[in-house]
Amino acid sequence: MDKLGVWLIGARGSVATTAIVGAAAIRAGAATAQGCVSESPGFPGSLVPLTDLAFGGHDITETSLRKRAEQLGRAGVISPDLPELLAPDLDAADAEIRPGYVPGDGGRTATRLIDDITGFRARHGLARVVVVNVSSTEPPVDSRPEFERLAELEERLAAGDDVLPPSSLYAYAAFQAGCGYVEFTPSTGPTLPALAELAARRGVPYAGRDGKTGETLVKSALAPMFADRALRVRSWSGVNLLGGGDGATLADPAARSSKQLSKDQVVAKVLGGPVEGRAFAEELS
Repeated sequence: MDKLGVWLIGARGSVATTAIVGAAAIRAGAATAQGCVSESPGFPGSLVPLTDLAFGGHDITETSLRKRAEQLGRAGVISPDLPELLAPDLDAADAEIRPGYVPGDGGRTATRLIDDITGFRARHGLARVVVVNVSSTEPPVDSRPEFERLAELEERLAAGDDVLPPSSLYAYAAFQAGCGYVEFTPSTGPTLPALAELAARRGVPYAGRDGKTGETLVKSALAPMFADRALRVRSWSGVNLLGGGDGATLADPAARSSKQLSKDQVVAKVLGGPVEGRAFAEELS
């Protein structure tokens, strides 16, 4: 099967680093694929094995992937011996990480992001590349006329306007590069009508608005059970133990509102209406 490229937005963050370390550990025989559903016997379809993934990405931080892995090892997120054991794999992935979005000329930035992705695909001889956004959650954005039609959006980009939020600019670059896109955060990403038009034109898929790996995952599992049992949920509160810098990001009220909306919608949608309660957050160092 052809090798698959995974281009991570926020490639030196906690989620991306853990994913890269995990794939490398499985490849090296230092870990099993326990909990990796697509690696389970009898899983339908024919997916590229985790051992055949090539990693690269964009990030705005200069901390190396190996240093980030060492930080996660000291924090107990991964085994502390893995960064040294997997150093060649981490360094190889780190060499494929390019500077991410910075405010400036929207059109030139998009061109640079596209070139980074297509260059990665060419260097590794990849049949496909999937772009996955695991960067920090962005604040919600207000609707704008240029979000509705691709021609108007590209006119603004060509004029040098920073019209798109970063996650949507990454999605635009992915689609123009002929890549699928996964929005693993509650950010706007590919959900704008103009970007849906571009994805359809390029014939590439996109998915997601929050990967639901923590508190939201628990809500997604429990709320349907309560609904199926015809139980009335009077209140629902949660504690979110934030790590990897999430607390610093969500200290911004605008960014926090986007994340909170994503969490609250799960319960309200499944149970058929709003539920009283509040979420608490605690930063873990």
